[in-house]
Amino acid sequence: MFTPIAGRAVVVTGGTRGIGKGIAAVFAGAGARVLVTGRDEAAARTAADEVGAAGYVAADVSRKADCEKVAAAAAERLGGLDVLCANAGVFPSARLGDLAEDDIDRVLGVNLKGTILTVQACLPLLRASGHGRVILTSSITGPVTGYPGWTHYGASKAGQLGFMRTAAIELARDGITVNAVLPGNIMTEGLAGLGNDYVNGMTAAIPMRRLGTVEEIGHTALFLATDEAGYITGQTIVVDGGQTLPESPEAVS
Repeated sequence: MFTPIAGRAVVVTGGTRGIGKGIAAVFAGAGARVLVTGRDEAAARTAADEVGAAGYVAADVSRKADCEKVAAAAAERLGGLDVLCANAGVFPSARLGDLAEDDIDRVLGVNLKGTILTVQACLPLLRASGHGRVILTSSITGPVTGYPGWTHYGASKAGQLGFMRTAAIELARDGITVNAVLPGNIMTEGLAGLGNDYVNGMTAAIPMRRLGTVEEIGHTALFLATDEAGYITGQTIVVDGGQTLPESPEAVS
């Protein structure tokens, strides 16, 4: 049995939909006091109600002032912060030859810069916790695999892991762990929007013959937040149903 995390204060950025909402639901279901963030206030309010979160705050993590607002909200509404799930991310698709500078800035601003700014803003609260946890939502795309149209996204997700490793060293003396979950293809609104051909093709490439669920990512994050995971830092957990294992399509045919 793991030590219960009931009552602990948790922030989930980008918690209004998809993986972030799944993470928030799992933590709330375990009795944690969860604060959901998202750029759209109405969506954040709705998601918080649906998952049973303690509250919500509208924030764009690519802006330092908004990240500081999230930390202030955690201090005011939760009384502190034990777990930061830095999940906020965007993935507009564009081939390298057509990639606009604004697309690059947006993806790196939210996915990478936003991760750094959010952790930075929450550091005083995490230090005060005595058992702070930072859990990043990265991806297999970038750190392990590549996919046409996602050069900027892959770069941002690989960058998160570079940040994670040094942050884990710097924060270890404060008792704060920094780890990352690398989801494979998870059934979310965003993935469904890529079309049936994409979904079917990816399902066929996964040895377990199904896409993952947002709850499965949530439970992985929950494990990393436990006392029992307190000696794990600077590490990644791939949650992909074996997608990155085969040498070729024939291996799963």
